[in-house]
Amino acid sequence: MNKKHLNAKFIISAEKLSQCPAFGLPEFPLLGRSNVGKSSFINGLANHKKLAKTSNTPGKTRLINFFNFSDKFMVADLPGYGYAKVSKEAQNKWQKYLEEYLLKREEIVSLVQLIDGRHEIQKNDYQMREWVLVYNLPIFTVVTKMDYVPKNKTLNVLKNVEKEFGGIVLPFSAIDNRYNEKIIDTFLSFNENINESVL
Repeated sequence: MNKKHLNAKFIISAEKLSQCPAFGLPEFPLLGRSNVGKSSFINGLANHKKLAKTSNTPGKTRLINFFNFSDKFMVADLPGYGYAKVSKEAQNKWQKYLEEYLLKREEIVSLVQLIDGRHEIQKNDYQMREWVLVYNLPIFTVVTKMDYVPKNKTLNVLKNVEKEFGGIVLPFSAIDNRYNEKIIDTFLSFNENINESVL
């Protein structure tokens, strides 16, 4: 198996939990600001530039989009927080549907919060993390856009996120795949833990 990327395919979109099929695979929802690079993250791990639609317009993802990675795990691309140009009513509806999905979806083994490495951690990143901690949900962090961070600052950026959020913190670059293997190994390690607990 190529650890630099896995074959992946888009499966289905769903608006709410009741529309989410049971796939029988470990599931990893992506949490992040609207322009943090969730689609680029999916495309990078799949080595497929057009698998998940990328956009310069924040808030384009309005549904839960499911991607199957080599029948090993599912990645769920969620609407970004901090989305622009969306009515309050629409935001409230998404929030309700997403909370229901994140709290009641049995297939979820860990959430993945994406943080933009070019900037300080934003207020709504902290708010999202606090919500996750209130419900004691499993989570790890991926720091995106590391190709834009000067090499002499890379370690500081990662250490700062570790200090603020704790747990597993992994870098990611959409420009090349030098970080992919560690990320894929992390996804697969959750899979192995599930199999061991079943046994």
